[in-house]
Parts: sequence; C-alpha cells; structure tokens
Amino acid sequence: MDVRLTAEQQQLRDAAAKLADDLGPGSVADLADSARLARLEKTVESTGWRALRSDGASGVEVAVVAEEFGRGLVDVPFLGPALSDDLGRLLGRAPSTPAGAPGDVDLTGSAAGVSEAPAELSELSPEDAQRWHALALATTSADILGAARGAHALAVDYAKVREQYGKSIGSYQAIAHLLAEGLALIEGSVSIQRHAAWAVDELPGAEAVRAGRYAKLYCARAARTVCETAIQVHGGIGNTWECLAHVYLRRVLTSTELWPVRLEDIDLGFS
Repeated sequence: MDVRLTAEQQQLRDAAAKLADDLGPGSVADLADSARLARLEKTVESTGWRALRSDGASGVEVAVVAEEFGRGLVDVPFLGPALSDDLGRLLGRAPSTPAGAPGDVDLTGSAAGVSEAPAELSELSPEDAQRWHALALATTSADILGAARGAHALAVDYAKVREQYGKSIGSYQAIAHLLAEGLALIEGSVSIQRHAAWAVDELPGAEAVRAGRYAKLYCARAARTVCETAIQVHGGIGNTWECLAHVYLRRVLTSTELWPVRLEDIDLGFS
C-alpha cells in the first residue's frame, strides 16, 4: 500500500485542518465558550463529514478528518456520528442508537456521541461487523495521533519562546532530544495508523481488525509519551489548568479507552 495521501485526500485534510484551527479551542477557557461551540457545531454539520462513509468515502478519508480534529481539539461530536453513519450504510437504514449530546461525556468532546456496542451490530454479517469495528479502531487511533501531533506542536512552540540563561530552552539538548523522540514516535504512528485506515476497505474484516488493534496500541502508547513530554517541556506551567497540554493528554486517554486494546489481545508484542 501507499501511505501517501492522494490530492483529494490532501485537500480534505487541509480543509479539516483549517476548520480546526479557526474554531477549535485556543485555550482552556475556550472550552466553555458556548458561542464558539455553536459556531463549531454548525460548521462541522454543514461540511457533511459526519456522513463521509454513506457518501462513498474510504476509511482513510474518515481517519484524515479524525486526525485533524484531534490535533485541533475539535470538541463537538465527530467519531460517534461518523461511526453511526457507517453502521447505517451497512444496515441500509439509519440506526436507532441515540447519537448523544455534545459535551456530555468528557472535557475534550472526543467521546461525545460514541456508542461502542450499538444493538444493530448483531444484525450485520460477521464480515460487516468486523469491518465496522476496524473503522472504529482506525478512527480512534487517528484521533489519538492527531492529539499527539497537537501536543508536540504546542511543546515545540513553547520551547522556541521560553528562555533560560539567555537562550531558548529548545536549544538545549535535554529538551531537543525529548522533542526529537516525540517526533519519531509520531512518524511511526502515522505509518501504522494509515495502514489500519487503508485496511478497513482493502483487507478481509478479521485482518482489518488486527491492523486496527496494532495501530490502536502503538498510537496510544506513543501519544501518551508525547503528551507527557509536552507537559514536561512546559515545566511548572505544564501542570496548571491553564495549559492546553493536559487537554491533549485527556483526549488521548479518552480515545484510548474507546475499544481499548491490550497486549494480550494481539499475537505480537511491543517492547
């Protein structure tokens, strides 16, 4: 497979990134801004991205949006409605599972509207049920990857402007090496997550689920390290409520607990 995005997928990614940058929270205080949330909800709904699967989009394209929404901390429902849309596509009708309400699950909004075991799954063939599960794993992995990218960018920006002894802290090897390690973890996550998203439509259901489990476990472990590093780079301020670093970590932990994967669930471990 080719993990590079097509021109159309890159355009989708750019559009999702712009929406996240324009309307995602720029501070912890913005999480409680009801006017911003209303604009964000209206804009996301108008894009039609929550119905990408029923419009014929691939798992890669759904994951592209999920990744950018994780990076920008988009805090209105996307994962839940997107998976509900895919379930409806497979059923040939709209599922009866309630979508949930924005903000009724967690601080970051990433789990809002998610149903991990909708009743209608029992109506699907084993192959279709596995493919839906694979999409759930791939999209939550993408959300985790996006949050890691956002936390890393936050840390890099801070390391450029925070000075100690007359130099930016990013110029010191102790900080530079931490950030370089984070970038390496993110690049590894990109490869394994893109494979999982591709597998949703291109591999048999059981193999797609297996790829999704690998991606979920790798991305979750890598992202937790990246987010904890971001908090460490911020020093004392990283442990305060006002720093966005903890919101990224919360998002990673929340999405990790959706369809969680343990080492014993797969046949090869990670060191």
